[in-house]
Amino acid sequence: MTDRLGWPIYNSMWQLRRDTWSNLEELCSRLTPGAGGVVDPTGSKAVLDRVRELLATLEPMEHYWGFPGRRRFQQVQRLLAGGDVSGLCRLVSDINRSLVNDSFRGGVGLTSPEQDGAAQPEQPRTEAAGRPYFEVLVVGELTSAQERALREELRRLRRREDEFVYELVVVPSFTDAVTAVLFNFNIQACIIRQRFAHRSAHDLSDLGVVLDERLSEESADQPPDQRAQALGRRLHDIRPEIDLYLLAEVAVEEIAGRLGQDFRRVFHAREGSLELHLSVLRGVAHRYRAPFFNALRDYSRQPTGVFHALPVSRGKSVVDSHWIREMVDFYGLDIFLAETSSTCGGLDSLLEPTGPLREAQQLAAEAFGSRETFWVTNGTSTANKIVVQALVKPNDIVLVDRNCHQSHHYGLVLAGAQVSYLDAYRLNEYSMYGAVPLREIKRTLLELRRVGKLDRVKLLMLTNCTFDGVVYDVERVMEECLAIKPDLVFLWDEAWFAFARFHPVYRSRTGMASAKTLLERLRDPEYQLEYARYAEQLAAGSDGPVSDETLLDTRLRPDPAKARVRVYATQSTHKTLTSLRQGSMIHIFDQDYSQKAEETFHEAYMAHTSTSPNYQILASLDLGRRQVALEGLELVQKQVECAMSLRDAIDNHPLLSRYVRCLTTADLIPREYRPSGIDQPLRSGLTNMMTAWHSDEFVLDPCRITLSIGATGIDGDTFKRTHLMDKHGVQVNKTSRNTVLFMTHIGTTRSSVAYLIEVLVEIVRELDERFADQSPREKAARAATVEALTVPTAPLPNFSAFHDTFRAGENPVTPEGDMRRAFFTAYDEHLCEYLTPAEVTARMAGGEQVVSATFVTPYPPGFPVLVPGQCFSSEILEFMSSLDTPEVHGYRPELGYRVLTAEALKPDTAATQH
Repeated sequence: MTDRLGWPIYNSMWQLRRDTWSNLEELCSRLTPGAGGVVDPTGSKAVLDRVRELLATLEPMEHYWGFPGRRRFQQVQRLLAGGDVSGLCRLVSDINRSLVNDSFRGGVGLTSPEQDGAAQPEQPRTEAAGRPYFEVLVVGELTSAQERALREELRRLRRREDEFVYELVVVPSFTDAVTAVLFNFNIQACIIRQRFAHRSAHDLSDLGVVLDERLSEESADQPPDQRAQALGRRLHDIRPEIDLYLLAEVAVEEIAGRLGQDFRRVFHAREGSLELHLSVLRGVAHRYRAPFFNALRDYSRQPTGVFHALPVSRGKSVVDSHWIREMVDFYGLDIFLAETSSTCGGLDSLLEPTGPLREAQQLAAEAFGSRETFWVTNGTSTANKIVVQALVKPNDIVLVDRNCHQSHHYGLVLAGAQVSYLDAYRLNEYSMYGAVPLREIKRTLLELRRVGKLDRVKLLMLTNCTFDGVVYDVERVMEECLAIKPDLVFLWDEAWFAFARFHPVYRSRTGMASAKTLLERLRDPEYQLEYARYAEQLAAGSDGPVSDETLLDTRLRPDPAKARVRVYATQSTHKTLTSLRQGSMIHIFDQDYSQKAEETFHEAYMAHTSTSPNYQILASLDLGRRQVALEGLELVQKQVECAMSLRDAIDNHPLLSRYVRCLTTADLIPREYRPSGIDQPLRSGLTNMMTAWHSDEFVLDPCRITLSIGATGIDGDTFKRTHLMDKHGVQVNKTSRNTVLFMTHIGTTRSSVAYLIEVLVEIVRELDERFADQSPREKAARAATVEALTVPTAPLPNFSAFHDTFRAGENPVTPEGDMRRAFFTAYDEHLCEYLTPAEVTARMAGGEQVVSATFVTPYPPGFPVLVPGQCFSSEILEFMSSLDTPEVHGYRPELGYRVLTAEALKPDTAATQH
């Protein structure tokens, strides 16, 4: 997408800044003198005018970055004003090259930032080369002389043995500080002086940067230390990983006692900078640590004698082999040097960690905002089973979305839970499920309360975000559920959402962040007063107990005296962050963990965790945690930008848009769940995205791009296998009858987005040329195919019911069922039979209930439409008959469905299988 001048419209200031410098270099190259040092005057005025426009665009932004710095930027402006074209071109070229290849991070040009001139990337690298680089934000109203003195003082404190090198970014106001932290990903620490303005002198609204200044305005008349505290909390809301330091001028001891919890250190402003400098380096070093990776690397370098398991250890069984030497050639020797069965010698045991693994998991808990974090080396499928087995005992009632991952279903079988499936809203046009409405969850809880079963309800399990990118309002779901069941435990399956912690908009809808916010609110005295007023008003509206209908229609509030915040989240780190395959984490924020869950969690963890975990996976989890603790926002923001660039390129392409389109929030989330009314939140600006994510029941992760392809006349599976994967090597996430799901992640690049666009254009161009030459009969056939793909087929089925044999009580009125009994009943082959779809239909027509003996899962949509013990329904059979997919797990075309016999459904028979 471009503006009226033909220049791109950007989704972020960071991307705009980088491209503006590149465009500036390209324009300057047109001004380079030719032979004889003469600039061609043809068109030079227009080019110079555009150079001035670009510099005007850059001018307000450059205040928020340490490189190239204000003095270098001012030198660019002086060279342009003075007509020194050669000097201008050299300086702009040097700056842009340093930005493009990140050479400034290695110390190039950092030793003399006050000098007028270029960054000189071709000169020998300074002593900072090879050391990680970051920037430190200083917030305070400093004169030019004070700022220069501070830079020089901190520069003098550098030592060759310092692990890092940093530069300062100095801003004078509250809103400047917020802007810098939002957009400058290099900032790793912030030093707040007590005196700073509350408003910025720069207007960034033309660049699409609109900040909520209410907090800065509210703090404007407060004492300096309270204003500093308000700013610190705002910065931590945006980037909780940043280290905050306060420079106080008076009463530093008293301020440290009051504000110490908000700052890493509090210093006196007039006592020199050595301790401050060392503290900044130490704070970053804390996040930079990778205890287990370092321990494993050190171990691999030690000479050892292996008289233990694992012949591949040290490469001994491979290096001298005559037949598998290519294994070393392919993987390299280091991976074998790091393979070991040892848990000592500087290493550790995953089952009972006491050394580097324990320390590494504690660092992960800090990074992800949990109280406890445990690593899993065989994926989130196992992580889900660990949590379920730790929390659920036989006959506990568990509420779970029926379109959850299969690991939840199997985990509930193993635990012996009474399962109550929750139905998500359906998107029949695209053959996919959405998410479970909060009203459905509340209705189920209230129904269980009405029949006296609420005390048996233990756990609510939901997938956030869903496979297709639908994101819950996690805090509100927990808040309203705890108002009905104060001790309810929550398991959020965040297999596809590990990255969300590291972006300020996404973070608010994660399990760990929501748990912390909810607990803080419950402990807030103001909320306790608010709850008393709310409870009084709610009771005043009725003569007796408040009706269920009223509760369904009311925004419920939990009782702070009763509610307990018990939240678990499982994440496939390897899916969206840096980790080797199957690297996952379990995050815990549970007030009652030590009293009610620690021992059972330990047993479940022991039951499902290998005694021989893959050390390479563990080391990759350690480094992946380090990466997001230091550059998580940058990586996730680039991921979002790539997603938006992909959406824009597809929907604005004249040929592509005739055959395919990216589904929007309005397509995937019904209007009733979007009170903001914003159909495309991110495309209409970051402010609108934040509004939608604050108010809507469901939002759409923009990084999951569902492409509607029905107009091509090609079904999703064929489009994926034949046109994308086999022909072009493009891997996609999933398909439905008429859609293909792409996702961007922290490894996605702009080049990979460009390649995907090239591929899609090539596919569509070939189709367009073929369609143009079709005969009338062929066109009619194609139109019929397109109609079949674009007109909704049989609706996706909701969960029917468990057979009464697998439900509690003589006349069960609530839907939960014992799936474990049904599952193990099917282990007796004499109690099962196969029925064709026609035979199932005939028996149902005769009044017989036909009950599935197994999970039946068509791909797509990829979720079971039948589970063990569930009754067939006409809705299910109609949906299954409408499918054109060849992949249906649990169904054998030559035999039919595996069902339980009448004998199996006798209560006495089923009871013996429990």
